Amino acid sequence: MTATDPHSTHEVLNQSPPFEDVNIYTSDVALGEAVAREGGDYAVNDLTAYGAIAGSAQALELSRLANENSPKLKPFDIKGHRLDTVEFHPAWHDIMHISMTAGVHCLTWEHLRNGGDAQPGRHVARAGLVYMQQQLEPGHSCPTTMTNAVVPALLKQPELAKEWLPRLTVRDYDPSFKPASQKRACTLGMGMTEKQGGTDVRANSTVAEPLKGGGPGTAYALTGHKWFMSAPMCDGFLMLAQAPGGLSCFLVPRFKPDGSVNELQFQRLKDKLGNRSNASSEVEFHGCHGQLVGEEGRGVPTIIDMITYTRLDCAVASAGLMRQALANAAHHARYRTVFQKKLIDQPLMRQVLSDLALDVEAAVGLVFRLARAFDRADGDESEAAFARVMTPVIKYWVCKAVPPFVCEAMECMGGNGYVEEGVLARLYREAPLNAIWEGSGNVMCLDVLRVLHKEPHSLQAVHADLADLVDGDPRLKSALDDIATHIAEPSGLEANARQVVERLALVTAAGLLRHNAPQPIADAFIASRFGGGWRYTYGMLDGADHDAVLDRV
Repeated sequence: MTATDPHSTHEVLNQSPPFEDVNIYTSDVALGEAVAREGGDYAVNDLTAYGAIAGSAQALELSRLANENSPKLKPFDIKGHRLDTVEFHPAWHDIMHISMTAGVHCLTWEHLRNGGDAQPGRHVARAGLVYMQQQLEPGHSCPTTMTNAVVPALLKQPELAKEWLPRLTVRDYDPSFKPASQKRACTLGMGMTEKQGGTDVRANSTVAEPLKGGGPGTAYALTGHKWFMSAPMCDGFLMLAQAPGGLSCFLVPRFKPDGSVNELQFQRLKDKLGNRSNASSEVEFHGCHGQLVGEEGRGVPTIIDMITYTRLDCAVASAGLMRQALANAAHHARYRTVFQKKLIDQPLMRQVLSDLALDVEAAVGLVFRLARAFDRADGDESEAAFARVMTPVIKYWVCKAVPPFVCEAMECMGGNGYVEEGVLARLYREAPLNAIWEGSGNVMCLDVLRVLHKEPHSLQAVHADLADLVDGDPRLKSALDDIATHIAEPSGLEANARQVVERLALVTAAGLLRHNAPQPIADAFIASRFGGGWRYTYGMLDGADHDAVLDRV
């Protein structure tokens, strides 16, 4: 208490300063190394600029505002006419503008706009943006991810690609509600799941009737519903519906060719656990206009590339969430004093933070190696095999790792981590999403089994690649042999698929760390994940070089 403030009860001491105004690219050693190693360093200036914005106090405030002021459905106007629009807080639009002008939605495909050659390493460079985008505000990644992922499907219908790609591959943001032909920039989403089918899209009941004979690129009228359609404010959507020739893929725009609003009637917005800045909707179609993409009956093969690209983003995004949780926990521990020591110098806290850091190193290694495979898949069969086999494997493990990871990071911060003023509470609600979106854990495991059955040559190529990575380490070689043994015994494989898939992810991560990370990182990861000891929670490292691990954080 002072004479000038007689009612003061205490001075605020021993609190960490806000974790803000940090360039989240240049301060992230593992990220910078991964981008350079896997071929995306041509974009380092763009990544550095985005990292400065995404880690700024201003951007973090926009994120708070966008999440505390959730989008609202406007189904009707004042006179009772249908509107079916979604109203967002201005902070959402500011965040979308930041990321879309950085190219998060289009960096991969910008060469299609000007007819140039594809930039080597473009998927890796974009993965760097996606990784940081989560630390800016994870909810707005939904429309940018889908806009990026829709391009391979559109390319299968050249006239639609010619019409839409110029507006999908521009670094700009235009939130106006008007026909796409009148906009400078557009976003596209997708709607697949229905009430009765969920993951089993072949059970979809939405009907598509041809208006003028039917066929690729022609108009159909869709009648039915979608139980989950994320980002309903997009300018159009890829959807699956039952055409006369079977389940087919359609591009459904918000406006019809004559400029009138298409018949998409939004029933409500989902009240979600997290991802609250982003709108997810239930929608009904009453003869709405759509154009067939690809051939009738080939809906799943047409849209599968879009799903694959969204799965890559799920994995990269989850790694970004892990990094943000770790960075906040480590920052807090650096400044907080407990029992006459900085928290980060307390032995148990060092164990926990080091253990968390190892999983971030592993996740970063996996997702950027996967992005490299996407870059090189067209001209390299082994890279194509890696992408096909390892996309569901890596999505499975990285996305599954996030909820317990964020929980432990929150615990490192104590009550400061649990309150809504901090970022950890929001991260915790966000943590389960990517494991559910675009295929839950079981779906990922079944996808791996389908590859093993239909493309055994892909598995052989990946096994050869992993054998090189683990060569010289008997623990990893034994684990890889054990995986091969399980795969060779089909009986019971489906029931044990989670064990096989998780082990495959960990072996791959360990092999990558052996070749790419400092030795103390690789040694600690392998010893703790393959040493055979008890591991159910974080903080059980034996003999790790904590200084070397934490210095990289």
